[in-house]
Amino acid sequence: MNKLQYSIIFGEIRPEISERLSLGVIVVDGENISVKYSNKKLQVLKSLYSQKEYDFVGRVVRGLSRNNKIPSEGIVNYLSRYSNNLLSISKLQWIDLEATEKSKQWLYDTYVKVG
Repeated sequence: MNKLQYSIIFGEIRPEISERLSLGVIVVDGENISVKYSNKKLQVLKSLYSQKEYDFVGRVVRGLSRNNKIPSEGIVNYLSRYSNNLLSISKLQWIDLEATEKSKQWLYDTYVKVG
């Protein structure tokens, strides 16, 4: 039974006070690494960032989710160490859940979903 690892994608709103918005989740289920993000939350950043900043963050988040796959856990770990003042990714965390579509959806609903 594969356990899940996950990482949260954050849009940094005010880094000096650690204010941020969870935009998406990266889920590692043993064999696959998938990305799911919220378009609604990404749109919220449009009113908080300049157009240039918003375009950059949107390209990165959409790029991460291209084909809904990231090649390796190493890339997730790299991204968690080298964030910038607009976007950050948390370190991979283990959660004691079996790797099912339902548990992946639960992670998204818990950390990202609006409403």
